[in-house]
Amino acid sequence: MKILFVSAEVAPYAKVGGLGDVAASLPKALAALGHDVRVLTPDHGGRQKRERRGKRVAMKVPAFGRNEPLTVIERAGPAHVYLLANNHYFGRDAVYGEADDLYRYHFFCLAVQTLLRQWNWVPDVVHCNDWHTALLPFGLRNLAWGEPAFRHTASVYTIHNLAYRGPDDLTDIMGQGIYYADAVNTVSPTYAREIATWEQGHGLDPLLRLRGDHLYGILNGLDLEVFDPEHDAALAANFSAATVRRKAQNKAALQRKFGLTTDAARPVVGVVSRIDHQKGTDVLADVLQRGVQELNLQFAIIGSGDAGLEEQLKLAAAPLKRSVGLLKGYHPDAASLVYGGSDLFLIPSRSEPCGLGQLIAMRYGTVPVVRRTGGLADTVTDVDAAPREGTGFVFEAHSADACFEALERAVAAYGKPELWDGLRRRVMQVDHSWTRSAEEYVAMYQRVLAEK
Repeated sequence: MKILFVSAEVAPYAKVGGLGDVAASLPKALAALGHDVRVLTPDHGGRQKRERRGKRVAMKVPAFGRNEPLTVIERAGPAHVYLLANNHYFGRDAVYGEADDLYRYHFFCLAVQTLLRQWNWVPDVVHCNDWHTALLPFGLRNLAWGEPAFRHTASVYTIHNLAYRGPDDLTDIMGQGIYYADAVNTVSPTYAREIATWEQGHGLDPLLRLRGDHLYGILNGLDLEVFDPEHDAALAANFSAATVRRKAQNKAALQRKFGLTTDAARPVVGVVSRIDHQKGTDVLADVLQRGVQELNLQFAIIGSGDAGLEEQLKLAAAPLKRSVGLLKGYHPDAASLVYGGSDLFLIPSRSEPCGLGQLIAMRYGTVPVVRRTGGLADTVTDVDAAPREGTGFVFEAHSADACFEALERAVAAYGKPELWDGLRRRVMQVDHSWTRSAEEYVAMYQRVLAEK
């Protein structure tokens, strides 16, 4: 099968959130299953970016009444990545958040369509991701009217987070993708059900319900070569499920890194998150003091985002020096240390399409404490509800009290060394690789193609 994967961000070329990881890992997993996969993404970055190596092709893109220049840079790999370079639209440090984002990603979609016309390669499936590519399913239908070769090409549209629908309140870009794509999916079964409800549908729930059984929920996976505690160079000590007690060296390094008291007995709670209401940052801020004073916890937190919530978190942490460490921004090496050195990993989200944090944490032997929503509900089983199969601690209500109660249960388990070691080994052995998810994507592609 020929699969074209189109995404605004692809790690390592550009990564803002989980989309960058998925757009790097899923195509590679599909290629490993024997499919011919190509990836198209903007070549983001200012003039200071390092030179991109690879075969280059110059072309023109008809856009907004003129012909815009485009350089296509091919990067070979299991799934070939093609970087679309145009300094005016993409030659900036910001992937999103620019005043002309609507035009930038409209141009991106026009560039993809132009390239499809010029390639001697017709995909069976064009896989679009989030609002940045939502114009393509309709564009592909228009393309097929004039060019019969594309009449059997199917479009799939993946919603990674319904809350981010585009930069313009009057232009519902995402709704167009949902309507015109041959199939729509999101990144966990529970989130697929949730976004079809009024509470989490962001006004698009009637349209999503119209998709019926063409609205799929397929869990994200992890690239086990990227997230690998046995070989992660950012860790103070590498380890596996069989040597999980080596995590103690990472815990000490983590405590030093975040200015925490070096105390092996105190449980450390890790947080790597966007600072956002959706992510439950307000609950995190509210639970810090009780967690430190009543449960003797320490917190190592990495993140940035909403300025008001950043300030709320900073004020909550201020009187808790040596017990709470904050690191603002995106820091991959420090994040590895949080995953590898923490005892617990907290995700108190209001909603969570899938979440990679809890998957990475489990891969690194760190026990998740999560709210039951979206992909968190699909990937973490409560230890107290299922002692032999449990993989973490789950709470229902979105409140500081419910979160604190789950942390309290986790600390009780932490106080039983034999039980705790067994739990850490168990979470490390859960299979969160992309293989099974990639097979589910292939099954969805095949169904849609059969219907075409």
